[in-house]
Amino acid sequence: MSTKDLGFVHRFERGENGAPTLLLLHGTGGDETDLIPLARHVTDGATILSPRGKVSENGMPRFFRRFAEGQFDLEDVAVRADELADFVAAARESYGLPAPVAVGFSNGANIAAVTMLRRAGVLAGAALLRAQPVLVPKEPVDLAGMPVLILSGDRDPIVSDYDSAGLAAVLEAAGADIRHETVSAGHSLTQTDVDLLKGWLAGLSLV
Repeated sequence: MSTKDLGFVHRFERGENGAPTLLLLHGTGGDETDLIPLARHVTDGATILSPRGKVSENGMPRFFRRFAEGQFDLEDVAVRADELADFVAAARESYGLPAPVAVGFSNGANIAAVTMLRRAGVLAGAALLRAQPVLVPKEPVDLAGMPVLILSGDRDPIVSDYDSAGLAAVLEAAGADIRHETVSAGHSLTQTDVDLLKGWLAGLSLV
């Protein structure tokens, strides 16, 4: 079902007992439905929580503002990450959910990473697809043992593998359990991405 409750327009679909809860975070121009087919393909019976970004860039939804490609409004980034963390907390209480695993693409992956670094207990893990460092924390962050998958493309014209490696280093320094894979791809996702994501999710042990 889609609803405007809890601060974000979002889609919520309750899954099967014992299946993970996924927080789906779309890329620029996407919406709350974009990543649902991917989620259904890579998991069996997952509960889905999928918000729509509240920032509009020329009519395209995003999760935070930017001035140009790769030039981010860092004040807005911080505010929007906190809003997303509050939404997740409200959704967990309203729907009776465990901490979700984020699956984010591009802009959605970036807001997931910032949210983890600002509000460490909000997520149980994250798959960051075509992500880059956006906001480096000024204070130490404890992400000890948090599973994080980072998938970058070796021909990505928007997010270089070097950028993704920089994000991996930031998260690893905070204690996260990082798996960073570079695939033969551009910015768009490929079947290799899908297969790696499916295998990583299957191997998670969430309590």
